[in-house]
Amino acid sequence: MNTRAAAQRFADTWQHGWTHHDTDAIIALYHDDAVHTSMPFRPPHQGKPAIADYITRSFADESDPRVTFAAPLVDGDHAAIEFQVHALDNGRPTTLAGCVFVTFDPDGLAVRTRDYWHTTDRHPSG
Repeated sequence: MNTRAAAQRFADTWQHGWTHHDTDAIIALYHDDAVHTSMPFRPPHQGKPAIADYITRSFADESDPRVTFAAPLVDGDHAAIEFQVHALDNGRPTTLAGCVFVTFDPDGLAVRTRDYWHTTDRHPSG
């Protein structure tokens, strides 16, 4: 497996999928038994159905997302990828900035992901 290629595919698919709220495209990046943790003290989402449900709920109140993912930093079968989203949350401007840490299996599917992120109720300039 080429981890750099898998990580770039992960970033590109998430960027496009989040922009278009395409949960199916995003969930195709994950192994059936993958585990996703969103923020360090939340319970993990285990398996593709639970991860898909989390993503769908996350998109529910969001509109007009402008999403960017940075170039992945890769080490072994791991990648770290920063992201930023400017969107409307129930009609209010919101910016979400964070980083996802991904572990890939030999087929290039995500088996473990962990996000750290923060939001602000505006679209900062610069």
